Amino acid sequence: MRPLYVTAVLLTLLGTGCLEDWGEPPKADWSPASAPARHVAETREPCRERHPERAAWFGDLHVHTALSMDAWIRDTRTTPDAAYRFAKGEPVATGPLGADGRPTVMRRLARPLDFSGVTDHAEYLAEVARCTRSDSDVFDSTRCRLYRGETELPIPGMSRLARRMLGLSGWGRPGGLCGDGHRVCRDTLVSVWGEIRDAAERHYDRSPQCSFTTFVAYEWSYSPGRSKVHRNVVFRNASVPELPFSWIDTPTEEALWTRLRAECNESGSGCEALAIAHNPNLSNGRSFEIFWRGAPLEEQRRLAALRAQMQPLVEMMQIKGESECRNGFPGVAGGPDELCEFEKIRDLAAPETCAEGATGSGAMRGNGCVSRLDYARYALVEGLREKSRIGVNPHRFGLIGSTDGHRGAPGDVAETAPIAAAGAGLWTPELRLGPERSFAGATAAHRNPGGLVGLWAEENTRDALFDAMQRRETFATSGPRIRPRLFAGWELARNLCDSHDLVTRADATGVPMGGVLPPQPSPGERPVFVASALRDPGTREEPGGLLQRIQIVKGWVGDDARFHQRVVDVAGNAANGAGVDLDTCETHGPGAQTLCGTWRDPDFDAAKPAVYYARVVENPSCRWHWRDCLTLAPEARPAACSDATLAKTIQERAWTSPIWYEGAGD
Repeated sequence: MRPLYVTAVLLTLLGTGCLEDWGEPPKADWSPASAPARHVAETREPCRERHPERAAWFGDLHVHTALSMDAWIRDTRTTPDAAYRFAKGEPVATGPLGADGRPTVMRRLARPLDFSGVTDHAEYLAEVARCTRSDSDVFDSTRCRLYRGETELPIPGMSRLARRMLGLSGWGRPGGLCGDGHRVCRDTLVSVWGEIRDAAERHYDRSPQCSFTTFVAYEWSYSPGRSKVHRNVVFRNASVPELPFSWIDTPTEEALWTRLRAECNESGSGCEALAIAHNPNLSNGRSFEIFWRGAPLEEQRRLAALRAQMQPLVEMMQIKGESECRNGFPGVAGGPDELCEFEKIRDLAAPETCAEGATGSGAMRGNGCVSRLDYARYALVEGLREKSRIGVNPHRFGLIGSTDGHRGAPGDVAETAPIAAAGAGLWTPELRLGPERSFAGATAAHRNPGGLVGLWAEENTRDALFDAMQRRETFATSGPRIRPRLFAGWELARNLCDSHDLVTRADATGVPMGGVLPPQPSPGERPVFVASALRDPGTREEPGGLLQRIQIVKGWVGDDARFHQRVVDVAGNAANGAGVDLDTCETHGPGAQTLCGTWRDPDFDAAKPAVYYARVVENPSCRWHWRDCLTLAPEARPAACSDATLAKTIQERAWTSPIWYEGAGD
């Protein structure tokens, strides 16, 4: 079993001041027992709009507000209530802060989201509240004044932001903020968690209009060796545990999954939860690590099944980079994939490759090795290898995107509004394009605005959307509201793209994204895949991009024990001549409103399990940082505007969840 990582000193090596840079967890000196989940009746009126063949709903399930330690310290003052108002399209005040400490700029989404969840860090929720609310008995304490930036802690080599955070977190839970026995902090945590729950309840539309859905949620932020092994926890309804579980009291993934299942899913209270892995690209191989090897076989199977059950989704697109794939790994056959060179925040320092089965440390500071298991494509193939080894696939997960925004602004992903890309506190082009290293050894200009979650569900309600997440009928986008679909089956007709009832026929004889193909019905049969997509129409002021092509990506383990990949264009044309004028960001050339293609795997081998997903690609458009550069006079443009590691154009995209073939007897 993987050991618990313990250290006596927290944050002394930090240089960026981000919560994600916390070191390995200290010994838990405060382990709040959580009362059993309380049943809350879920009552609502039936939706007027219901789609038996499912509709695409767009949302953001990774959002931080002023309740998160790293968001408040960067001048975010948005509350969960305000975050939900923003997601619904209402104007909300954001930074920069004025002399009175209040936000000074109003922002709003051009198009509301369908759903969202606020995912503030479970760690130090109570301490943030006690240090930032003037009625607190410790508001004027040295620790709180240090956190708020009103006094200094001179530590050579440590950034001012890191020193401020040290004042709040210290080593473990600071008794000076929590009182004897830490009872005060526990009571505060109960109260703040209640605020999060209450905000979700207030903004959930239970009327027949079903215009907006909220989810009670939080982030569990485990960072062993400054590698990101973070999980967002999302609850089906208002029946939730008394307290969120943080890494301080629940210090391993296994512990998190076990507690969620025991204290929620199997509690009999109506509580139901799932966990979403995010930023595997910054995990040094830890996010998808098979840590149970060496345990008795039945224990290995138990842990693999627990991961698959409790962690059915991976957020592989957000502001800290894309986690689909990366070229150049040893042990991966099939040649380079040109579209893997997309928003690769870790490639800037050309990191070394982790040895087979090994993990590293330091990715969140741009250090340590990079592993195949930092990327969803190869984790999916690793899951097939595990299925062959122990009979259980721990990595049968769907794909989503989100923002990880720390401004309380869900869905603020437009490349034309780059304030979202660089994070809170960077309010001007000069700041966003500046040389300061902000994360993973990269500058703010190397971040992106983040992605969105897409869910195929019958209606916009908690139950319908949560069901879609559990069955993995999900997709990720890099920001645009592209609507992709993928089906596979043994009897799908090759002319489905010409059919007005494609979904009806595909549902009747195949499986959708997130599904598993049944065993081969007869020798020689090969599966047929149908992939379709609708472009994002955008708005009148900012139309969406045209579609360039649809690809199907296949992964499998070869006879040579290497991971194999194949990428096939099934619709559209990569050489369609579309482009963008870099002086004006005007796009030109042909593209498609809709695309559809079918493909029968010519190399299918019934003895070899395989995984398939679709990738939809738009025509090129200007990347956000170049739009910022164009607002500045040429002579005033900073180095980021000529940085060869920053492409001036971007091809926005969407990814479907996979479909698996795992052989007979699945």
